Amino acid sequence: MDEILIGSVLGSTLRVTTPLLLCALAGLVSERSGVIDIGLEGKMLAAAFAAAAVASLTHSTGFGLVAAIGVACLFSLIHGFACVTNRGDQVVSGVALNMVAAGLTVVLGIAWFKQGGQTPPVDADVRLTGLIPAWSEPAGAADALGPWLGAIVGHGLLSHNILVYLAFAGVAGVWFFLQRTKPGLRLRAVGENPAMVDAAGVSVTKLRYAALMINGLLCGLAGSYLVLAQNASFSPNMTAGRGFIALAAMIFGKWKPLPTMFACLLFGFLDAVAIRLQGVSLPGIGEVPVQAIQALPYLLTVVLLAGFIGQALAPKALGRPYIKER
Repeated sequence: MDEILIGSVLGSTLRVTTPLLLCALAGLVSERSGVIDIGLEGKMLAAAFAAAAVASLTHSTGFGLVAAIGVACLFSLIHGFACVTNRGDQVVSGVALNMVAAGLTVVLGIAWFKQGGQTPPVDADVRLTGLIPAWSEPAGAADALGPWLGAIVGHGLLSHNILVYLAFAGVAGVWFFLQRTKPGLRLRAVGENPAMVDAAGVSVTKLRYAALMINGLLCGLAGSYLVLAQNASFSPNMTAGRGFIALAAMIFGKWKPLPTMFACLLFGFLDAVAIRLQGVSLPGIGEVPVQAIQALPYLLTVVLLAGFIGQALAPKALGRPYIKER
């Protein structure tokens, strides 16, 4: 039974990590361009509502994904209009987006569906399922690959839906984009020295808006994952702070894709362990409070950032609106 437990925890870790990783990558792209995005939570929540509402009405996975991405990109445009075009306070704008999303999703849910802010359940055939359905359960993978290989590799690694693999592939994609392409180099330069980019004849405003559109795309995928893969419908505040956890993971990873992924995996692992430890009594300790396990990622982040991994240096122009010299 050990192999089944390891495979189940590994599978749960990857599933829980997926929305965090997508959201953290979204924040990373935005902040490497110099735009603080506290509104990750609100974008993901609004995207989840849009995906659930549209998918439940149209019975289409594609329409749900498009709606989620469209709403998240709209929030990114609003954030850009406030902070990039009009040089407003980026933190205040992000907090405002979180508040708008938290209230508007509930109000629209009550007005449209009359279910206390929830949406109707998404049809089973609309939801995202594993690419190899037979391996969604440890027993099915064990029959195909054997006990250990089936539980750990089959169920733990190869039983997930397309968005899980897309999220982890996105780490390599974001790294390659930022480190090996000319647009990525310019985007990083905008976050460090926008005046230099402007002097080279490249529009700082356009680059920051482009970063925010990538941010909206990734937040839309994160929000749609919550309702098309994890849950069957939208419920108020269902993101439960995942946007802020993603921000913590991004800082933990020092605004770099690969360390950010490992930070998200840490959060996901501890969340998966917390689920497994519900109602479990350990010898000499008794029943472990789930809240204590859930608090570990935050405590570890503070301890590691304070004393073990050094200072996390943000992009130099982060949070500073650019004023073009005439």
